[in-house]
Amino acid sequence: MNQLIVNPASGAASGEGPAARQRPVVAIIGGGVSGAATAFHLAQADQTSVPEIIVFEPRVSLGKGLAYDTTEPAHRINVPAARMSLLTEEPDHFLRWIAAHSATAGDDDALRPDGALFPRRNVFGAYVNAMLRPLVESGAVQHRRWTVDHVLREGQRWRVVGHDGAETLADIVVIATSHPPPVAPGQLQAVLKDHPRFVPDPTKAAALEAIRPTDRVLVVGNGLTSADVIASLALKGHQGPITAISRRGLRSRGHAPVAQDPTGDFLTNPAFTAGTLLKNIHDTIRQAALDGLSWHGVIDQVRAQGQALWQVLPVVERQRIVRHLRPFWDVHRFRVAPQVEAALDAAIAEGRLEILAGSIAGKPCRERYNSLRTSPAAASWNHRENLRRRGRDHRSRPWRHSRQPAFPRRALRKRLSRTRSDRPWTILHPEFRSDRSGRGRDALLADRRPRWRGTFGELMGLPQVTDHAVFVAARIAECLQAQTPKAAQNPL
Repeated sequence: MNQLIVNPASGAASGEGPAARQRPVVAIIGGGVSGAATAFHLAQADQTSVPEIIVFEPRVSLGKGLAYDTTEPAHRINVPAARMSLLTEEPDHFLRWIAAHSATAGDDDALRPDGALFPRRNVFGAYVNAMLRPLVESGAVQHRRWTVDHVLREGQRWRVVGHDGAETLADIVVIATSHPPPVAPGQLQAVLKDHPRFVPDPTKAAALEAIRPTDRVLVVGNGLTSADVIASLALKGHQGPITAISRRGLRSRGHAPVAQDPTGDFLTNPAFTAGTLLKNIHDTIRQAALDGLSWHGVIDQVRAQGQALWQVLPVVERQRIVRHLRPFWDVHRFRVAPQVEAALDAAIAEGRLEILAGSIAGKPCRERYNSLRTSPAAASWNHRENLRRRGRDHRSRPWRHSRQPAFPRRALRKRLSRTRSDRPWTILHPEFRSDRSGRGRDALLADRRPRWRGTFGELMGLPQVTDHAVFVAARIAECLQAQTPKAAQNPL
């Protein structure tokens, strides 16, 4: 989810009559979890002027997006269902929805021995879609299956242009796009693009069907998508050797054996350097170990206090963290589901999976688990190998983080390029308030997803996505309320 509200403005564009402006139009580009959640909470908001809410999403269903549209049975949510909900005031709402609809029937592995429930990812997608469906059927939310090409300024409004040339004028635009599908590294793409068992995008349906049970597989990347691929192959009965390489050879970690509360305090005496913050975390983990606890609660506390910690760090220290520590943070912060972790553990124990530090450029790779030195990256140029690419490149331009390829390029290129980690006010902060005219002072309201890490730090979990959707919807409602004439607000 990457959300921003672009210039919520009053005032009609030239040529529009009063009848055309009776209801303000809110365009939400992207109908995954974040876009759907924003539409849901905006439609539920108590407003005098009810807006016309239009969600632009090329998929058949709202609320699934890239993550939750998968049909692979090995793909599971990596947060317990009890902590995932579209309703912030009811954190167990998803869990109760599962029980009411028997959504995990036939999935005996969903319930873990400790009582935590980790259903398949498409179950959560079905849940969000079920919440949106009544609003779509009633007309409170419109679903337009467009791929948006451009968002252009049109007087005081915005013109949303679809891939087929269709246009819609909107008062407020919310961009709710996030991760793109994986893209193969240029070296692999150039050499292996026509190979029958080269899989550059495992998010596509049946992408792994080409891999045979005994094939030797090279997985480029060791993040969550890589773990999903290895677990999916195991579920399909694959028995061939798998080599997974990444620059540091780090593997995503799992959840604590027993649930723990967040542990530690990083705000009373906050760190002002990356080194001090790292030392504080290490010291807290050591103390937790003496108390019989694991590192999980400490990392959860850093995550909970993350935004406040990030804001006090100088820009140069933020840059050091992103440059040197982010990979280590990612593998502890973004944990795999227990079922996926078990599949990885089993593959390593059986000798079918090796995890190496290296690159695809043919440079030597350093074995992380023994003293052997080898160069499996050289195999990436062998057409007999099965090659996979995990990569979700957060370094690319913000407007390319989407299946909606180029839409904000003309309207937003300059604004987004000015959004720097040392200018947090360029992106609207949670203290945002519209002025009396209802305008947002031509500001950007961004969520805190990958492209905005420089300003907000790491706040990418599903609970934070839902919280921010509530925040965005409230700010839109506030803007619309400010634009509504007082006579309409108080008809009596």
